[in-house]
Amino acid sequence: MAHPRSVEIRPYDRERDAAGLYESKLAFERGLGENTGSDEKAATYEGKLTDAYRERWLDWVDRCVDDDPRCVTVAVDGNAGGERGGGDALVGYAFVLPERLAMVWDAAVLNELYVAPAYRGTGVADDLIDAALALAADQDLPLDRLVLDVDPANGRAKTFYERHGFESWGEMVARPLDDA
Repeated sequence: MAHPRSVEIRPYDRERDAAGLYESKLAFERGLGENTGSDEKAATYEGKLTDAYRERWLDWVDRCVDDDPRCVTVAVDGNAGGERGGGDALVGYAFVLPERLAMVWDAAVLNELYVAPAYRGTGVADDLIDAALALAADQDLPLDRLVLDVDPANGRAKTFYERHGFESWGEMVARPLDDA
């Protein structure tokens, strides 16, 4: 399915996109916390979303984009801001870690992919994953694959990634560091 004609898929530009990217990041994080776990998980994800976190995250995005301008791809709707009096609205993004971090998983890493609820099922996510796969294919990787973490409770995401040829490849586990 093709995305709405008013949606442009392009590399992230801090000047134009930082505010919209962070709003999408907030929705991504809140969705992880609220939709894929307990109240405790939701509180943990919400608790980190401070102004200091915003600055650290956007600075990190800038460092990644300095390494590879294509590592953050945004979906921008030129017609979405009409009622709000604005113009473009960022409605999704894909964030692939730059090649220098490929040794983290011995593969390309899709750090995040998010599409605003109103744009899900329109093809925007398909275009973003295509951009992520194209970037990963251009990276010099120990293993020729793109990896990501999907919460088992997120059936919609699992179905999306399976449709794009992803399959289970291990399981991520975690523990709090404050219990050390």
